[in-house]
Amino acid sequence: MAPAALQLHIFFFPFMAHGHMMPMIDIAKLFAARGVRVTLILTPLNASLFQSTINRSKAAGHPIEIHLLEFPSSQTGLAEGSENLDYITNPFEAIRFYKAIEMFEKPFEQLVEEHLPDAIVSDMYLPWTAEVARRFDISRVIFNGSGYFSLCCLDSIRRFSPDKCVESDATAFILPGLPHPIEMTKTQLPDLTKTPAEFAQLWQKIGKAESMSYGVVMNSFYELEPAYVEHFKNKLGKKTWQIGPVSLCNRETVEKADRGKKASILTEECSNWLNGKEPNSVLYICFGSRCNFTTPQLAEIAEALESSGCPFIWVVKESQTLPEGFEGRTKEKGLVITGWAPQMIILEHPALGGFMTHCGWNSVLEGISSGLPMITWPAFAEQFYNEKLVTDVLKIGVGVGSRQWLMWGEEKRLVVKKQAIEDAVRRVMGVGEEAKAMREKARELGETARKAVEVGGSSYHDLSHLIEELKLISSRS
Repeated sequence: MAPAALQLHIFFFPFMAHGHMMPMIDIAKLFAARGVRVTLILTPLNASLFQSTINRSKAAGHPIEIHLLEFPSSQTGLAEGSENLDYITNPFEAIRFYKAIEMFEKPFEQLVEEHLPDAIVSDMYLPWTAEVARRFDISRVIFNGSGYFSLCCLDSIRRFSPDKCVESDATAFILPGLPHPIEMTKTQLPDLTKTPAEFAQLWQKIGKAESMSYGVVMNSFYELEPAYVEHFKNKLGKKTWQIGPVSLCNRETVEKADRGKKASILTEECSNWLNGKEPNSVLYICFGSRCNFTTPQLAEIAEALESSGCPFIWVVKESQTLPEGFEGRTKEKGLVITGWAPQMIILEHPALGGFMTHCGWNSVLEGISSGLPMITWPAFAEQFYNEKLVTDVLKIGVGVGSRQWLMWGEEKRLVVKKQAIEDAVRRVMGVGEEAKAMREKARELGETARKAVEVGGSSYHDLSHLIEELKLISSRS
């Protein structure tokens, strides 16, 4: 057995996008809180977004540090300050972004040689870290920012190609080999004819790197998707640990509000507004940083909200324009936030009763952790799979009828009409039996999520097991 006094030193290298960095920094904080020496690899701009939360972790006595690597913008034709994928607007810039990230391999290798950590935890989108780990004979653990359900769905598509067996793009088919009968259509899957060859090459590198790695750590918890954790382990043969929801490591208000942004004034404004609303009455609407709605679609959403009479908080992008007079007409019922919002603070407020979401995995988990039913509106990446988990497996949400998978940067061209949106709002926020059943199931899942990360919970145990395994490997080395 490994010596009890052995202190692991682990490098954590997140992919440079907000939705990837937030959970991985939370994971790094969880490791540090268990006494693991943590070094976070970040670029200067991204480090500035998270410095305050790292400082608070250090002030609590946790051994966590940041090491900076300069982002090579100029060498790849990117503008200065483009060291975060959220600032990239189209696939061609994204290709240059990935090429820039690959240029980190040599300085990262030098850093590993200098400090000789016991292990590397790196985002799946940094596949070259597997080769660095191999050169120094240290363990590499992958962070995958999705859930087990979506990975099992993706494996079914790749393995059985059920989409090739239907003639029409709109004809539903069942995903074979899964624990539940999951229906999809071709239009909800990535359009490979639009995918640049460079992205296909990246996926090949990711697959090869996964085969070289020790295992996969996931931001999920066993009780959320148990059949798919087992499917992932036993049918797909993957070594994995589920240690989430990792956002729940942020227990204080300042930690929940300050996740990569400064939010003190806005947090107070949101809280004061919500304090005046009835419990479980407010719908929170947020579609993430990369979902582009056309002006006609925004108008349909606005009309649906106004017609429903449901109190709401709606987060819109700075580039988006709402119908003239909408905010004035709904000022008693609604709060519109432009840009960024303190999502965890809002979702956990007692006045919240539902969440309209693009089904990004971080948002889905935060909604589940807050015990909220959801209105689902997926657009790209694995979001259509996440919708199926919410609506068909967990049965804690309803969809608005989104059927069109988008390439990154594309606008939503097929407009979801007002009536479909309003119907979904009434189904989730209403007083009928369906709404009551969803609210009760969502509340139970929220309680289970919180128990999972507490001492004795399933995620707490999985993190303990992973740390002990890495200690054992390090002592043998």
